Amino acid sequence: MKKAKVYFIRNITPENVVKMYEKLGKNLPGKVAVKVHSGEAGNQNYLRPEFMKPMVEHVHGTVVECNTAYDGARDTTEKHTKLMEEHGWSKIFSVDIMDSEGDMELEIPQGKVIHKNYVGKHLSNYDSMLVLSHFKGHPMGGYGGALKQLSIGVASGHGKRVIHCCGKDGSYEEMFHQDQDSFLEAMADAASSIVNYFGDNIAYINVMANMSVDCDCCNVAEDPCMKDIGILASLDPVAIDQACIDLVTKSDDPGRDHLLERINSRHGVHTIEAASELGIGSREYELIEIQ
Repeated sequence: MKKAKVYFIRNITPENVVKMYEKLGKNLPGKVAVKVHSGEAGNQNYLRPEFMKPMVEHVHGTVVECNTAYDGARDTTEKHTKLMEEHGWSKIFSVDIMDSEGDMELEIPQGKVIHKNYVGKHLSNYDSMLVLSHFKGHPMGGYGGALKQLSIGVASGHGKRVIHCCGKDGSYEEMFHQDQDSFLEAMADAASSIVNYFGDNIAYINVMANMSVDCDCCNVAEDPCMKDIGILASLDPVAIDQACIDLVTKSDDPGRDHLLERINSRHGVHTIEAASELGIGSREYELIEIQ
C-alpha cells in the first residue's frame, strides 16, 4: 500500500481545522454525520462545541453520538440528550443520538475477533462522515483517536458491549476482563465496518490538544500532561493515528513519557496494527506540514 498523506499544522484554531479539511481536497457529499466526543459529565478536557463550530458548519453537518455501555451521564438517550444540551452541543448544532431508536447490524466477514458490528440505527440516514477526533490517552485502549471514534464511538450501547467483550453481549464486569489484544483487534474490526460502509465518503481530523492520559469519557480525568501539538487531517484512519503517536514519541515535552506509558502499557499501537492488516489504511505515511 502506498504512503498515505497526512496534513499537519501546529497552530490550533477553529479556522485551521477547516483549513486542514480543505487540504484533503475532499467534499463530503449529501448528509454529513460529524462524529465528535460529547464529553462525559465532569470531564474538563473534551473539545468544546464552539471550537468545532466552523468545521461542522463548513460541511453542513449533523453532530452524531451514541450512548455508552457504562453507567454515567450518557448511558441512556434521555440522559445523553440532556448532557448534549448542558455541554452546549444542541445550542449550536443539530444533534443526533444515533442509537436512540436501536441499532443496525454491519457484517465484518474478514473480522479478526468480531464478525458483526452493532451501530446506531440512524447511521443509515447519512451519506458521508467526518470523524472529528480529540487525540489523547485512554484507560483501556491506550489512546483515543480516529480508530476509536470509528469503533467504540459509532457503536450503539449494545455494540460497545460486544466490542469490549470480544464478540459477546457480556455484562458490565465482563467488559473489563477480556484479553487486551483481542479487545484492540475487536476495535479494529468494528472500525473497518464503518470504513467499508462509507467507502470514499469519509475523512478524518485529529486535534492534538488537552492531551491527558485519560479519555473524554472519564468524568474524573487527569489534567493534560503535555503541551498541544497541532491538527492533523487525512483520508486514512490508520495513518492519522500512527502519525499522532509518532509526533508524541518525537516530542521533547517533559510530559511525553507519561502519555507514552499509558499508550504502551495498554499496547495501544496494536489497534493500528490490526486495522492496517484489515486493509483499511496504511501505517506508512507522508507528513505534510502546513504553515
